[in-house]
Amino acid sequence: MYDPTVARLTYRALLGRRRALVLGVLPLLLIVISAIVRALTGADDQVAADVLGGFALATMVPIIGVIAGTGAIGPEIDDGSVVYLLSKPLKRPTIIFTKLIVAIAVTMVFSAVPTLIAGLILNGNGQNIAVAYTIAALVSSIAYSALFLLLGTVSRHAVVFGLVYALVWEALFGSLVSGARTLSVQQWSLAVAHKVAGGDLITSDVGLPTATVLLVVVTVAATWFAGWKLRSLTLAGEE
Repeated sequence: MYDPTVARLTYRALLGRRRALVLGVLPLLLIVISAIVRALTGADDQVAADVLGGFALATMVPIIGVIAGTGAIGPEIDDGSVVYLLSKPLKRPTIIFTKLIVAIAVTMVFSAVPTLIAGLILNGNGQNIAVAYTIAALVSSIAYSALFLLLGTVSRHAVVFGLVYALVWEALFGSLVSGARTLSVQQWSLAVAHKVAGGDLITSDVGLPTATVLLVVVTVAATWFAGWKLRSLTLAGEE
């Protein structure tokens, strides 16, 4: 289910000079903001939760997920180079699964690690906030990568749709419409963070059992459908 050659090519595509610079902007900004906030306010648990929840989990993680998830396969489909990959004796689910693993790894490194560093800067992991948000970033990285990899497989405008989901649906509608928060990867990961941290600093509109089921279902369903779409794309090309 995992092909090292496909993985190497995908890593090379995702971590090219220009894309790596884009991936590194938000994590660097988070750390700089955290250092400034700590210098101005001192170690404050509520402030730490607000910064990590409002910027790291709500903005940085989904945007990095969009870049890594769509970038793992979208450009190959757009420029037609995916044909060369599909001509190899590889099962289509293997290609998708390998690219998903790479997208998850890249998203985790560029989101969870900076989140932990920022949390330690903000309040030294007081009330386990830094660890809780780091785990939430890890969990959401998996679901976002699967969703945006699927978008990269089915649409030439995957980045646009991914940003609409991340910034409009989750950030805008999620803050205004309670029902929208139920269908939010951010809220599902917050349920995990709430369990890790305890207390009332981190809250979620979705219970942990429901959030866990939805995270698994969305990840598995998106991965399966991406594999199916890639298989149908191959058949269409052969015809």
